[in-house]
Amino acid sequence: MVDLTPTELERYRRQMTLPNFGELAQKRLKSATVLVTGVGGLGGTAALYLAVAGVGKLILVRGGDLRLDDMNRQILMSHDWVGKPRVTKAKETLQAINPDVQIEAVSDYITPENVDSLVQSADMALDCAHNFTERNLLNEACVRWRKPMVEAAMDSMEAYLTTIIPGVTPCLSCLFPEKPDWDRRAFSVIGAVSGTLACLTALEAIKLITGFSQPLLSQLLTIDLSRMEFAKRRSYRDRSCQVCGNNAPWRYLHSEEETTSKCT
Repeated sequence: MVDLTPTELERYRRQMTLPNFGELAQKRLKSATVLVTGVGGLGGTAALYLAVAGVGKLILVRGGDLRLDDMNRQILMSHDWVGKPRVTKAKETLQAINPDVQIEAVSDYITPENVDSLVQSADMALDCAHNFTERNLLNEACVRWRKPMVEAAMDSMEAYLTTIIPGVTPCLSCLFPEKPDWDRRAFSVIGAVSGTLACLTALEAIKLITGFSQPLLSQLLTIDLSRMEFAKRRSYRDRSCQVCGNNAPWRYLHSEEETTSKCT
């Protein structure tokens, strides 16, 4: 396992004093590579908190250029960057905040052509894409390669969050065989809603990497921020699921014991 430099020991000192955290958990963070998709108000803010927590490497994936109406929530961006690739600015901002974190920027959306190589290059994924086309692709690839995934989505004042471990918990297809109508590019949003969910998403990833606390396994956290209502709902694997069920086409690529790498 990697060692921590004197700078890192001081930078992360406050979180290393948490019960069950310590230097070992910090080393696990430094050793981890996290794939973050949909680096906008949700994914970008989650990436920020993973960077300041000391995750060793972040792979940021997001196509498209920054628009002015992104600026109410995409806190890694700056006004002078409007019209330029978002993910490039996200990398620049994160490296300025924490130069000890390696950051790879992929200026593209999740596609059938790139999803497998991206998932295989990481220890876990954060699913923060703005549409369920990308979410479905990432879910299938994470199941296929047995990589854990933190699933987070929001629309207007509502949000949900869960952690998916292939072979252990329900996958996204189990949870939503019929997907919510949250695929609109110009959805309504207050930036603080994206930020609230992003913080919880980053915390789930940190829990999963370090093992210092219990993540949301087989539990779907639903959030209604207009009423400040939070609820946890038990979720179940669908054994006939076409993605993770008994007859899924990639079921036998890996044994059941090969669930994840360093993130369990």
